[in-house]
Amino acid sequence: MTVVRVTEFWERMREQFGPAYADAVARDQVISILGGRSPLAALEAGIDPKQVWLAVCEHFELPVSIRH
Repeated sequence: MTVVRVTEFWERMREQFGPAYADAVARDQVISILGGRSPLAALEAGIDPKQVWLAVCEHFELPVSIRH
């Protein structure tokens, strides 16, 4: 299993959404698979960054090739 650190999570977010939009997505987008939390709230709650990244990918239907 690939490990995703918090810094890698942010790098991936910025690559996919751009610097400004990545922050907005992480802060404002509520994702049901994260327990109705935003990605940022999920990270702050201690959810593994890889799980948060995969939830973002699924929610936005990002290509499988970038999920791991």
